[in-house]
Amino acid sequence: MPAPRPPRDPRVPSRTHPPMRDRTQPGVRHGLARVLSKQGVCSRTEAARWIAEGRVSVDGRIVRDPEFPVIAGRAVVRVDGHEPAVAPRHYLMLNKPRGLVTTTRDEQGRDTVYRCLEDAGLPWLAPVGRLDKASEGLLLFTNDPAWAARITDPAQGPDKTYHVQVDRVPGASLLEALRTGIEVDGEHLSARDARLLRAGERNAWLEIVLEEGRNRQIRRLLEAFDVRVLRLVRVAIGPIELGTLAKGAWRLLDAHERDALAPTGGR
Repeated sequence: MPAPRPPRDPRVPSRTHPPMRDRTQPGVRHGLARVLSKQGVCSRTEAARWIAEGRVSVDGRIVRDPEFPVIAGRAVVRVDGHEPAVAPRHYLMLNKPRGLVTTTRDEQGRDTVYRCLEDAGLPWLAPVGRLDKASEGLLLFTNDPAWAARITDPAQGPDKTYHVQVDRVPGASLLEALRTGIEVDGEHLSARDARLLRAGERNAWLEIVLEEGRNRQIRRLLEAFDVRVLRLVRVAIGPIELGTLAKGAWRLLDAHERDALAPTGGR
């Protein structure tokens, strides 16, 4: 007797909208997990788990390999027997609190940024870039991978602005050195701009602007000059500012904000 079918995941929309097709690049093969994630159905990690559990079929055949090649625009992909609808595109900004990790699921059981979105009633959204656990501030989410790719593009993406509290009052020479940059582990790290915002007796707040966001770039850059970061808050991405959004709160971007960051081509 065959095992009973698992209940349909409520995050997979029923067929009340047009069925899903892989719309990444017509005629090009992509891995099955990627196809699902690109449609905004779920994360690629979750898609891989669904596939391994035997919940996903391609053209009527159960597939258990997340990298199974699917020809864009031709394969019919079903989850639990249903063709997921393409989720409406959403663009969201969150004021990330300190102590949360920017990941869908943490192997160490730590709280993730999705804790802030638990009651949002939105489809699955992916972070656009990252903020490390100790960092705070503006973090974008979307289920539009093309839009996200334009924002995170190292060459053409918008600048990122941070307010950074450090354990000293820097002089003009240190600020100039941050702009000039330094080699760290074979990688040249620098700030597009660095200026003093305000200073106390023993510490100060800097405004640092990056053209691209490499892994822990500001912390590594400052550590190279023996400067310790006390707090790090991202306050803007391009023209979009964190403003007065409360810590842990989120809001949707309007169409003007969305296109100011990266035009969506009229979608």
